[in-house]
Amino acid sequence: MKSKSASRTREKGTTAAPAAVTKTVDIVVYPGFKAVEAIGPMSVFEYANLHLARRNRPPGYDVRIASSRLGPVRSDTLMSLEATKVLSTLSLPDCAIVVGARHIHGALAEGAELIEWVEAVSPRIGRLAALCSGAFFLAAAGVLDGKRATTHWGVANRLKADYPAVDVDADAIFIRAGNLWTSAGVTAGMDLALALVEEDFGRDLALEVATEMVVYLKRPGGQSQFSSYLLSERTARPGIRELQNWILENLHERLSVAQLAEKAMMSERHFARVFQQEVGLSAQEFIEASRFERATQLLADLRLPLKTVAARACFSDEAHMRRVFMKKLGITPKLYRERFATTGVEMAPPAD
Repeated sequence: MKSKSASRTREKGTTAAPAAVTKTVDIVVYPGFKAVEAIGPMSVFEYANLHLARRNRPPGYDVRIASSRLGPVRSDTLMSLEATKVLSTLSLPDCAIVVGARHIHGALAEGAELIEWVEAVSPRIGRLAALCSGAFFLAAAGVLDGKRATTHWGVANRLKADYPAVDVDADAIFIRAGNLWTSAGVTAGMDLALALVEEDFGRDLALEVATEMVVYLKRPGGQSQFSSYLLSERTARPGIRELQNWILENLHERLSVAQLAEKAMMSERHFARVFQQEVGLSAQEFIEASRFERATQLLADLRLPLKTVAARACFSDEAHMRRVFMKKLGITPKLYRERFATTGVEMAPPAD
């Protein structure tokens, strides 16, 4: 249950009050870690410090690279990061962020020290985050048992199979469960870092950082990792992929299965079967999902009336858009805008 003060804060259009002290953040790495997952959040915090300095305020974050040993730690690229702090249960940061690895099971096999550290500190640390496949370290330590968590879609099924006590949600960009945070693949670590900035210093600073980094404060599509464009790229048949791209460019038209089948040069029955098999959605479901996604992007612009959003997203009218949002999310477009115009951190569930 959210407090009354949290509700009042949301109504005013702000988030958390500015932090009073600099927060320590440890980026936890190990041999073979994903470089971009360390650099992305690190950059978010650095830009937050720069914008705070422009306001004549002290740095908000003191970021360090932590590992089981001091010295350079090789990533999955040619780059290494210098670990200046050894993981310890006696010297905890305000926030620790465990990055993922391309070969996570090999990293787990060699990461007993890290798993033990996670298990020991999780009840005592303010925030413990795992990016992408880094969630496996938290799962192996048992701290995600009975909690919702997310990870890269490519290893989500493996996480479910290996750790059935974890409630894996492969569609989320990031999830907060009490003091534990998990994010989806690779660049989603920046989404999570922006959420931390918003919680610490408010939406305005997080938006300034996102704008300067040319990223979304809240990724379009709300909680889904997969856009219609990504779904089209994952289609094996070039003809279906081309048709999907054509659909995305012609959402303003009344697109029927008969019209699409004719364009694909198939019978309606064969087309329906092939499209479902290739895309995982029926043609009409794909069209609806595409219009829905476009609407979520437009809703981020608070200046656009809902009627305009519905028209630009190619819904027949505002009522049609409302029905689709209720079916997909159980909330209206207006409520979606109120909740997800920010990083969404205020919608985090309470601690277990």
